[in-house]
Amino acid sequence: MTSPGNDGRALQRLLDELGRLPGIGPKSAQRIAYHLLEADAEEARRLAQAILEVKQQVHFCPVCFSYATRDTCDVCADASRDRTSICVVSEPRDVTAIERTGAYHGLYHVLGGVISPMDKIGPEQLHVRELLARLADGEVSEVILATNPDVEGETTATYLSRVIRPLGVRTSRLASGLPVGGDLEYADEVTLGRAIEERREL
Repeated sequence: MTSPGNDGRALQRLLDELGRLPGIGPKSAQRIAYHLLEADAEEARRLAQAILEVKQQVHFCPVCFSYATRDTCDVCADASRDRTSICVVSEPRDVTAIERTGAYHGLYHVLGGVISPMDKIGPEQLHVRELLARLADGEVSEVILATNPDVEGETTATYLSRVIRPLGVRTSRLASGLPVGGDLEYADEVTLGRAIEERREL
């Protein structure tokens, strides 16, 4: 029979694991944990199964480094996309944000972060080399730099513009409708769509 001590350790372990998730503080972790405790076993099983399945089935696209469940992601596999344009973003979630606008119909490239000397992240730790390789065949005529409008995002965009320019590929930056210091993930569709349409050349 399980002792009360063991029950307490199980709950604390759940609280500890929930607390590791980004944006989940102690109070949020407690609310989620108590919700799961009060839910029926089937609901808890579905959640656990969904987490396991996403870890087993979702991987990084070998072309653009966004999320994929097949050999390549849905965007890279879509023959109707404009292959003369690549939109460069920091994280896969930024692809989702831009896709929601319906304003962009080209390809993507996910850097996997931004240049941040404070965090010891330089171009070598990002998918910059792979981006330059995609530009080598001359098919791409424009690269849209859609990193966040904060210090690290601007630093990354400036660096990419400098290394892409010798290749003869036009580089542009999202228009300033986005708030400085904000995240693409939280921008509304109208603002983000307008920023794409009114992007400026660098």
